[in-house]
Amino acid sequence: MPGDGVAEPGSGLWLDFVRKFENNEVWGCLKPRSSIFREDDGSVPLVDWLDDLPGKPRAKCVAALQRLALLGHELRRPEADYLRDDIYELRVRLQSVNYQMLYFFHGRTAAVVSHGLVKERIVPSKEIDRAIERKRRFEANPKKHAFKPQGY
Repeated sequence: MPGDGVAEPGSGLWLDFVRKFENNEVWGCLKPRSSIFREDDGSVPLVDWLDDLPGKPRAKCVAALQRLALLGHELRRPEADYLRDDIYELRVRLQSVNYQMLYFFHGRTAAVVSHGLVKERIVPSKEIDRAIERKRRFEANPKKHAFKPQGY
């Protein structure tokens, strides 16, 4: 929201975060590497989802993404959890709403964030299946499915 100190989608600060996340510069950390999944048509589900969130939840999700970029496999409950089939969830709670971002690892250190969702009781199987399919496509062609902001 304007004036709440949170980078707005499309703003320089918001784009700057996405660029830093993609170039492994979040918090000045080069390892583990991180990426955001891009669809065949060029859309980026995580960025689209974050763009639709209000300021405070977005800020908390961005902070969680920074922790994922910084800690990778070392991130543990309650911030992250293993779901199944090499898919993990990054957890954010604000008041009574649970925000989840599903991710997987490419190689030993690269965390790739598939997409986000608002969770009720459990993460629906169809959302995990979607992340599994994105993981399969990413592994088949990382260059095609790694989001890189324009100018990078």
